[in-house]
Amino acid sequence: MEEGKPAYRRVLLKLSGEALLGSQPYGIDFRKTRAIAAEIKQIHDLGVDVAIMIGGGNIFRGARGVAEGMDRVSADHIGLLATIINGLALQDALEKEGLNTRLISALEIKAVAEPFIRRRVLRHLEKRRVVIFTAGLGSPYFTTDTAAVLRALEIKAEVILKATKVDGVYSSDPMVDPTATKFEDINFLDVLQQELKVMDSTAISLCKDNKLPIIVFNLNVPGNIKKAVTGEKVGTRVS
Repeated sequence: MEEGKPAYRRVLLKLSGEALLGSQPYGIDFRKTRAIAAEIKQIHDLGVDVAIMIGGGNIFRGARGVAEGMDRVSADHIGLLATIINGLALQDALEKEGLNTRLISALEIKAVAEPFIRRRVLRHLEKRRVVIFTAGLGSPYFTTDTAAVLRALEIKAEVILKATKVDGVYSSDPMVDPTATKFEDINFLDVLQQELKVMDSTAISLCKDNKLPIIVFNLNVPGNIKKAVTGEKVGTRVS
């Protein structure tokens, strides 16, 4: 691969809601969101088609609601709505970087987002618009990780870029276990068998069945998104 040239023609970037937190304990840090948008512009400028799936954990986590006694379906729906708020914030930041965007919601919310219509989304990508997927799959019990994989397959993305707080996949949580070892490369079956926290098992199984690779990397290191897209060694490759 020629240095600086994209290794992929179309990617899906999975961003957690926590990515927008910055140094804040809750909500959206707009400076951090603008910084992420600037990095996304770098890969878009290389000619890469970019779709994004955004989480909502900086605003509300369904699992926490359930732990506190909420009905699972209600809690998950609140979490899905949180992703739409994040999507609007990211859309604003991307457009301030000069990118054309389309916000897509799996829950019908006509005033702010388009519904997911596959052929329309493909057309947006062909027209070089950045597509932001929100509300997961619109259903409870399915994470935004699983939604990211399904949407990536539907739009024929060549890789999922999983942006996290750590620099790859480890044998255990490196924030807790100082003896945790990092994998440079790992296969889907090992991720499932070792119950590594890359994505939930449904998402990993879907990637495995369809041979869709995942690159897990630290979002907080400037330039890592571009490194992943240009094929430089960054984080962990799951395939």
